[in-house]
Amino acid sequence: MSFEPTMDFVKTLSTSVENKDAKNIKAFLKELHAADISIILDRMEADECRYILSLLDKNIGADVISELEEDTQKEFLKGFSPEELAEYMDFTDSDDAADILNRLPVKMKEEIIASMKNKEKVAHITDLLKYNEDCAGGLMAKELIKANINWDIKQCIEEIRRQTKNVEKIFTVYVIDDLGMLKGRVSLKKIILSTDETKIKDICVPELHLVQTYYEKEEVADIMQKYDLEAVPVVNMQGKLLGRITIDDIVDVITEQAEMNQQMMSGISENVEEDDTVWMLSRARLPWLLIGMMGGLLGAQLMGFFEGDLELVPAMAFFIPLITATGGNVGIQSSTLVVQALANPAAMLGSTAAERLIKVLSVAVINGMAISSVVFCFIFFFQGIELAIIVSIALFCVVMLASIMGTITPLFLNKLGINPALASGPFITTANDLLGLAVYFIIARMLLNSI
Repeated sequence: MSFEPTMDFVKTLSTSVENKDAKNIKAFLKELHAADISIILDRMEADECRYILSLLDKNIGADVISELEEDTQKEFLKGFSPEELAEYMDFTDSDDAADILNRLPVKMKEEIIASMKNKEKVAHITDLLKYNEDCAGGLMAKELIKANINWDIKQCIEEIRRQTKNVEKIFTVYVIDDLGMLKGRVSLKKIILSTDETKIKDICVPELHLVQTYYEKEEVADIMQKYDLEAVPVVNMQGKLLGRITIDDIVDVITEQAEMNQQMMSGISENVEEDDTVWMLSRARLPWLLIGMMGGLLGAQLMGFFEGDLELVPAMAFFIPLITATGGNVGIQSSTLVVQALANPAAMLGSTAAERLIKVLSVAVINGMAISSVVFCFIFFFQGIELAIIVSIALFCVVMLASIMGTITPLFLNKLGINPALASGPFITTANDLLGLAVYFIIARMLLNSI
């Protein structure tokens, strides 16, 4: 069951911290997961957080620090000396420790590494620090279980017992040769069911999915999603086993991607959160608000060109919001489906561009005819046949064009290397507003001249 700290809980805990009631604090936190404790610390003062952390076992404290939000973590760690942080880094997974150290000043980072007692962990972290955090090398952890292909089961089990001291979760045992080259994998089930004399090479499965250190984190996420992997080994260009990436790290990547796409679709140009500063939030939102405003000004200017048509049939102005809103909605629906398909390349297979376009147009025709028919009946009943014909035909054309725009735009942006989620936000809405107004008035002028 998910834990959600209430204000009363936080206040009670703060009172216990103020009174230095260590026994009560430990009782409060005894059954909580490190992620839950990190949420509580996020709502408390820095001094209170430090005191609470001092009461926890170092391995739990290390997990709590790893679970803190990035911005909170940076501020929180400023209150610790390098020696204090080194104690926690000794108990932190190498990939998490490398991420934490990369957010600190260089001098402090070097002092922490120099103060760490676990020299094997130091070697792992130092190796990881050279990789960009957005690639597979930066995501991987050095802690894993590996067995030499020439070992027998008895020796393998002894090594597993020794290696598991540094590994929290065992998903599989990776098989290497004498040079450390990855040769395959073997499941724990096979190891348990085999006799002591059985050789690892006899039960090794050579086929496995792997990634290389330079793979982008999105590529890693796609591979693990596609093949439903709990962990994936990381090798260098020569095929040497360097580490593994586990599903918990990829969930973070997938969540981050989804949040970025959602913000982009909402017209927020930077990755921000609600607790960021007013300036950061304003800076992230303002660019697309200004673009939307410019689109509105252009729309007003466009309406000025057709002022005579509005004077001839003033009731046309009543349906301008209908035209723009419908075009925007249709465009967003179409672009969202394309963006989802681009996020899952397998969905784009099996059909040509022409087939997809025919499908889009077929859907647009059905939707356009349905919407236009409803609008025609409504306007005919209240305004008359002339205006009903103008608005319904214009609306049908807007639905068709908006569907095509919503489909083509994300594909075009994707070709240019721009996040296609941008096409599902203010970009497509503003473009379709202007396009819808132009279509509406052009059709109105043509029909008014012929009626």
